[in-house]
Amino acid sequence: MNNEQTLQIINIIQVGTVMFLSPLIAGIINRLKAMIESKHGPSIFQPYYDLSKLLKKEVVVPERSSSIFIIAPFISFTAYLVISLVVPIVTPYPLPYGILLDLLGGALMFGLAGIVSIIAAIDARTNYSAMGASRSASFTALAEPTLIMIFIAVAMITGTDNPYVTNNLLSGSASWYLSSTHVLVMVAFFMLILVETGRLPVESSGLVEFGMIDDAKIIEYSGKLLALSRWGGYMKQFLLMSIFLNVFVIPWWMSGDVSVTGALYSVGTLFLKLLVLVGVVVIIEETFAKLRLFKILDFLAIAFSLALLSVLSLFLVGKGITN
Repeated sequence: MNNEQTLQIINIIQVGTVMFLSPLIAGIINRLKAMIESKHGPSIFQPYYDLSKLLKKEVVVPERSSSIFIIAPFISFTAYLVISLVVPIVTPYPLPYGILLDLLGGALMFGLAGIVSIIAAIDARTNYSAMGASRSASFTALAEPTLIMIFIAVAMITGTDNPYVTNNLLSGSASWYLSSTHVLVMVAFFMLILVETGRLPVESSGLVEFGMIDDAKIIEYSGKLLALSRWGGYMKQFLLMSIFLNVFVIPWWMSGDVSVTGALYSVGTLFLKLLVLVGVVVIIEETFAKLRLFKILDFLAIAFSLALLSVLSLFLVGKGITN
């Protein structure tokens, strides 16, 4: 087996990791939440059971919706697949399709998936889906600039938007890793993950529907379309957490060997990293006081301010670090 064939197999392993491990991470989160609440909770494999059941069910669409409603889940799912081809999930070296997107391009792909889901929710022409689309659009107006600002700060540190260069620089430079710029970027990114993955505790005012955001957007979906929408949500959560861990927080313990064995080793270490992050996220979700829904905008504004401050701090202390 030559080097090019090995890289193609590793690429398949990486995409497969994102697709098939992401529901397990969602299942572990739900089980941990139930345990903290002193409940038995569902099996960690429940998301797989749900997806399997939904994939066998008939698709029913709202009467007044258009083809946009049907196409949107496929576009979002494909966007997450493309991102999984180009970011450091199981390797610290670029894979064959790594040249397709950089960090900024990845942020725009996340934005594309989000915008398409909002349009589809509006196209459903129902009250709950429109409510979810409106809320999501309000939060996206701050979330996407925050993500882009985070990647701009990283690009200024490394001189490039390439996530693999960022991983290698931060893993080999203690001065940059401990710099105020990088610390502020990590905090801003973590705050963004809490919002984007729906892990920020929100007060629902007694009715679950009043606290809906992402669930409201897909409330009119059923069958295979609902399965794709939920699966895409699992993948989005997995990708954001993986980028956060492998590029920013724990850029070590990824095998540099161009081999299938090395890739599988990195899958195992990534899973252990994710378990630690999942534990932190669940503790925050279950122990912090719930916020009013409109306070999410304040939370995102703080995250954006930290990301902006990270860029400004680079001008203040960056020269000293590089020297």
